[in-house]
Amino acid sequence: MKKSISILSAFLFLLFLANISYAETWYAKGNDASGKCMTCHKEKTHGLYNQWKSSAHAQHNVTCIDCHKAKSGDPDAFQHEGTLIATLVTPKDCGVCHKKEAAEVEKSHHATAALILESNDAYLAHVGGGNPVAITGCENCHGSKIVIDKNQKNKLSKKTFPNSGVGRLNPDGSKGSCTVCHTRHSFSKAQARQPEACSKCHLGPDHPQKEIYEESKHGNAYFTHSDEMNIKSDRWIVGLDYFEAPTCATCHMSATTKQKVTHDVGARIKWSTRPAISKKLDNWQKKRANMKDVCSTCHSETFYNGHFYQYDALVNLYDEKFAKPATDIMNIIKKNKLLKVKAEMGNEIEWYYWELWHHEGRRARHGAAMMGPDYTWWHGIYDVLHNFYFEFIPAARAYKNKEVNAYINKLFKEDKMHQWLSKNTQDLKKDIKSGKQKEIYEHLFKQ
Repeated sequence: MKKSISILSAFLFLLFLANISYAETWYAKGNDASGKCMTCHKEKTHGLYNQWKSSAHAQHNVTCIDCHKAKSGDPDAFQHEGTLIATLVTPKDCGVCHKKEAAEVEKSHHATAALILESNDAYLAHVGGGNPVAITGCENCHGSKIVIDKNQKNKLSKKTFPNSGVGRLNPDGSKGSCTVCHTRHSFSKAQARQPEACSKCHLGPDHPQKEIYEESKHGNAYFTHSDEMNIKSDRWIVGLDYFEAPTCATCHMSATTKQKVTHDVGARIKWSTRPAISKKLDNWQKKRANMKDVCSTCHSETFYNGHFYQYDALVNLYDEKFAKPATDIMNIIKKNKLLKVKAEMGNEIEWYYWELWHHEGRRARHGAAMMGPDYTWWHGIYDVLHNFYFEFIPAARAYKNKEVNAYINKLFKEDKMHQWLSKNTQDLKKDIKSGKQKEIYEHLFKQ
């Protein structure tokens, strides 16, 4: 009996020791700088401290100083409790240990997100809304350009920090913020694997990936089986460590039996659907093959080839029927200097065009890509065609310009995709029943 109690006591004592991180124990023995950090933050910001304590960083002896220590001459360096540190931890800092991941982030679409600050998106926020909304809205997803303010204790301007935007422009020249996916100070890879990690930015009227995912069978399966996803596993290979559903990370970043984890979120994407007219990305054949590899874990070749065949046709439909003609018309209007208000987005037709591609057209393309039929049609092409025929085209004709009207007249007369407007309903229904209406769109389906 005494022996059993002794074994139990020893076991409980080991559990107690296990609850104390290696870093906490080691640094308590005499590493002054790190010891001071932990002692102080344990008292003053215990939430932050406990996040770190439970992290993989703590278990591998990575402490505050390892990430925040600065060098003399660093633009954001300042003295704090006798040590030169920087508040901002950048991908360059993380890359000291995570070289491969930092390099992949650097070449990814995420890293260029803050460049949008000089594009139409931020332009409208600045001139139509105002700087406060650009800061708290646009820059909180896309990233701010961090400004140094020597009058601030931590040298970071309050107008540009806090900010964990995915393409943040950092004082050390690096782009991005690892904490947008791996929230400080836990830096959990399990969190980054969940769809919610992406939903801060990928939602809303112009890019509703969150809502589309939730509508799709992928999202439905995830929420049904979220407790079976083995999300905290060290290794996380789809089909082996989990198989009930994919998350955003599964398709765009995480490992398969043939591919390693990547932090280049464009490595498996064929199309850029950000511009008005869709654009195939460089090396798109390889990228599409990478995505098909993910799909092949749970789907047959016939299934995923059919999906991409249908998706590409939808992209072609949007481009050929709506985006290219609308863009041509806008170019004619601008060439002839027909816009009454000089400031961009100061004319109603510019809003119609903007929403046609930036909101409605994107929703349609994203919906088809992620198998969200409601977003492909009702929130997508349905809104596109209403805008195109009954808002954009009337606004263009209102200029009463010969070149504009000649273009529209030719389009509606010669392009079979637009000829439905000049036919009666009964004839159109007969064409649908006979298959003639479908034949009009055969050229959009390409192998």
